[in-house]
Order: sequence, then C-alpha cells, then structure tokens
Amino acid sequence: MDNWHYLLVLAACLVITAPLEIFGDGVYRQARRAATAILPAAAVFVLWDVIAIFADVWTYNSKYVTGIDIPGVMPIEELLFFIVIPLCGLLTYNAVTTILTWLQRTRGRVEQTK
Repeated sequence: MDNWHYLLVLAACLVITAPLEIFGDGVYRQARRAATAILPAAAVFVLWDVIAIFADVWTYNSKYVTGIDIPGVMPIEELLFFIVIPLCGLLTYNAVTTILTWLQRTRGRVEQTK
C-alpha cells in the first residue's frame, strides 16, 4: 500500500479542492485557460526535474511510488504533481478571489444603506 502514497496525496488534493469549482467562473469549466496557466510552468519544472534526476541530485523512493514511469525519466506521480498542485492552487485562488469580491460588494451595499 505504501507505493500508492504519492498518488493518494495528489488525489486527496483534488478531492479537497474540487468543491471550490462552484465559486466564480470555474477552473474546470475553462480548461483551455487552466492549461495555459499550468502547462508552461509544468514544462519548466519537469525539465528541471529530469536534469536533476540524470545528474543524481535526487531520486524517488520506489517504496512510495507505483513503479509506473515515464520510461527512464521519472515516476508518473512526479509528472502529475506538476499538474495537480497548480490546478488545486488555481481552484483555491479562483474561490478566494470570488468570495472576497462578493464580500466587498456586500459590504459596499451595507454601507450604502446606512
């Protein structure tokens, strides 16, 4: 079961942030916009990871990954990390921005009625 830890953490991040999709314009509903935000940064960090792996700067403990690899490069979990975590960040940012905007509007209406 230990070899599922990394994937389970990524899945938990998605499950916890999924309800945030109801706030604002949504992230999943704007997949092209989300991809435009996530993929360039993910590409840079994947390249950085590949360089570090080939330079023996770091490795992955086979006890905590599934063993499904991008052949000779990195565990699939590591690639998913660079997509899932920014996606969760976008969901959180979108929700917080929407809620703060709503609170400012509500506060403005309350102050106007005084």
